[in-house]
Amino acid sequence: MSPSKSVILVTGGSGLVGKAIEWVVENDSKYGKREGEEWIYLTSKDGNLIDPAQTKAIFEKYRPTHVIHLAAKVGGLFGNMAANLDYFRDNLLINDNVLHNAKEFGVKKVVSCLSTCIFPDKTTYPIDETMVHQGPPHDSNYGYSHSKRMVDVMNRAYNDQYGCNFTSVIPTNVFGPHDNFHLVNSHVIPGLIHKCYLAQQNGTPFIMAGTGRPLRQFIYSRDLAKLFIWTLREYQEITPLILSVPEEEEVSIKQVGDSIVTAMGYTGDYRFDTTKADGQYKKTASNKKLMSLNPDFEFTPFDVALNETVQWFKENVDTIRK
Repeated sequence: MSPSKSVILVTGGSGLVGKAIEWVVENDSKYGKREGEEWIYLTSKDGNLIDPAQTKAIFEKYRPTHVIHLAAKVGGLFGNMAANLDYFRDNLLINDNVLHNAKEFGVKKVVSCLSTCIFPDKTTYPIDETMVHQGPPHDSNYGYSHSKRMVDVMNRAYNDQYGCNFTSVIPTNVFGPHDNFHLVNSHVIPGLIHKCYLAQQNGTPFIMAGTGRPLRQFIYSRDLAKLFIWTLREYQEITPLILSVPEEEEVSIKQVGDSIVTAMGYTGDYRFDTTKADGQYKKTASNKKLMSLNPDFEFTPFDVALNETVQWFKENVDTIRK
């Protein structure tokens, strides 16, 4: 292998963000594949990252120069509540194995994916990068949240002790092609797309829970993929970086429903069940640090991204995760 060749290993390569990175690498003129780069997308078939020997074997096989670390044990609210220890231990093991082997094999840079759930449950808004360790996370998924926080601790420690260039990013709510569209265990947008599709197919009402008033920042998976690649190439700090649309691009859950109805071409009964709880009203995150470092980045308009996601869902409905 020539000294100029870069081997970029993407863990969790078959998931929502991994597939988006693959799409950007192959299709985007600005953020796509550069000369001398080889991109490798790991799946669970390549080995179990919870196992130290299997993780080491993956690094021995591919000898990566760079790693984008997306792999994690993830689950819904009730799965987390029932097994906080499992989510804590399994993710600690995954992250420890990946970062340890990255150090042992001389990886030049690692970018790990965290989650906004790492932020304190009791906090002020907008959330920014300085707040990660300023209080306990929400009690429902404290195991997963603390395991993700520990990535930041390990990144700092690897840098302090060995000079490793390990960093992390914190995306807000992600959606796009290759998402999990399960009706119960998915996030809000893919779940609602599937629900609206079934209402259209069956001639039944499309009913959304709550009032539709809560606000969320949604980032298109292909925008996030570009920002992951930019972070790998350009971001120089060890401290985490929030990857999010601006605060003023928050959209209400009602806007989400309206956009899905439009993109799906659904003309049936569409309403809200206001007897159901709304959940947290807002979880606003600041992207000021990101935009100060990458001021020219252009986010895909929400309706455009939502329409592309719905069209992908329709084209792949027989084979997608649902």
